[in-house]
Amino acid sequence: QVELVESGGGLVQPGGSLRLSCQASISSSFRWYAVAWYRQAPGQERDVVASISRGGDAEYIDSVKDRFTISRDNAKNMVHLEMTSLKPEDTAVYYCNVRNLAGNMYWGQGTQVTVSS
Repeated sequence: QVELVESGGGLVQPGGSLRLSCQASISSSFRWYAVAWYRQAPGQERDVVASISRGGDAEYIDSVKDRFTISRDNAKNMVHLEMTSLKPEDTAVYYCNVRNLAGNMYWGQGTQVTVSS
């Protein structure tokens, strides 16, 4: 069984920063899971923003490269998304996602990020 709880969202002005965290309650070793952050803006599909493999390789969509950093702490079963230079178009609900070796995916409940002056 997998439970994911996100935190760290909120309201921030353009140019500001936020750090999202995802705490995983997981029965097997967290290091065997690939992890990603997705986001969904109103009226749009849920899309991946950043991912980090079991080996620690990170990938980002072009619009967040050099602004967002994904990291994982396998000892604490946690994933973080450091977001800087935030823009209004980053406004969305952000979701933590993990995928095991069998391809099963699990989602958190989401955390709202609003970038507005």
